[in-house]
Amino acid sequence: MSIDRLAIDTDPKAYVALHDLLDEPAADAMLTSREREIRATARDVVSREVAPRAADLDATHEFAHDSVQALAAAGLCGLIFPAHLGGTGDTNVSYAVAMEEISAGCAATSLVFMTQMHAAYPILIAGSDELQRRYIPGLLDGSRYGSLGITEPDAGSDVSGLTTTATLTDTGWSLSGQKTFITTGDRADVIICFATVDRSRGRDGITAFVVEGGWDGVEGGRPFHKMGMHGSSTAELFFDRAPIPRSNLLGEEGRGWSVVMSSVVKSRISAAAQGVGLARAAYARTLAALTALHGSRIPDEQTFALADLRGRILQGRLLLQAVARQVDTDPNITPGQIGVMKQSCTDLGFQTSVEAARILGPYGDLTHLGVERCLRDAKVTQIYDGTNEIQRLLIGRETTRAMKDLA
Repeated sequence: MSIDRLAIDTDPKAYVALHDLLDEPAADAMLTSREREIRATARDVVSREVAPRAADLDATHEFAHDSVQALAAAGLCGLIFPAHLGGTGDTNVSYAVAMEEISAGCAATSLVFMTQMHAAYPILIAGSDELQRRYIPGLLDGSRYGSLGITEPDAGSDVSGLTTTATLTDTGWSLSGQKTFITTGDRADVIICFATVDRSRGRDGITAFVVEGGWDGVEGGRPFHKMGMHGSSTAELFFDRAPIPRSNLLGEEGRGWSVVMSSVVKSRISAAAQGVGLARAAYARTLAALTALHGSRIPDEQTFALADLRGRILQGRLLLQAVARQVDTDPNITPGQIGVMKQSCTDLGFQTSVEAARILGPYGDLTHLGVERCLRDAKVTQIYDGTNEIQRLLIGRETTRAMKDLA
């Protein structure tokens, strides 16, 4: 017996109906009417413009331009940004549920989508009014692509070890160095680059700049070949004495570390939402495939395994929404609290995909069913935006400090 390509890939009504069926009242109860409206909008756009392209993007490695443009046209790229910059001024919960929907349809598209926000957000929190007006609207409407330039060949999670250097000049700074594993780095129009003005100062030397991809001395490398996320490009960035005007300083000199730490709160919501969305996608695709094979009488062993996954996915959704709500309401949320969400939800995405492939048996690795794509796409979410090992370190340190305070 064979299973043709699932109807949810080609029929938007079937896609929406299945994911509506899988919504959980316990999670929906945490959402406002506006947040449910945004989720419905995202699901509709994904069903028509994103999910039908996902398999082909994975096969061809074509950049997810059309899918991202559809999301931007629907106003989804500016959810947490103010109206005067082209946004809608919604909550982080709204952003989380939209990210979950996009990830369930095409994780690679969600990676490009979230990187637009990751590039715009540091400008919002640390940029001058002029920088905000110059760069944020284009990132939100999709006319410009953005990248976040943090990771280097020898400095990833330890941002204080950056070697990309900004040297003061008469007109601003001269930027030299290399970045790696940069999402959309090969085509970025707007790059938020973190560099040091003095390595001896450690974190206190880290400074943030807004750099345009077309400037002299700025060059993007060829995209890497990757296990997953094929519709999103990942590349190196090279800076060779690139002149940065004084007006493109982001925040204050030597205060880039605080920009990084404020930004990762949003980026880790993104990764966590990807984890939940990928878990949902693997579950939905497995359920659809088993129904095609067995009708309403799915064997007990597979039914029991699906029941376990349903519970785990609900827990992940609740955690994602609860922490996103905390970000909306609590300015003192800690790295450990964010880390619990990021680590748990991204582990959920990978582990659910592995289990879904096991449940399907010989059908689990068929590319047209899409479960093996979920597995490949989910793996990187455990690595970027702070590896899950780093998240465990942050969580553990925070717990240990709390016990010392108790003693």
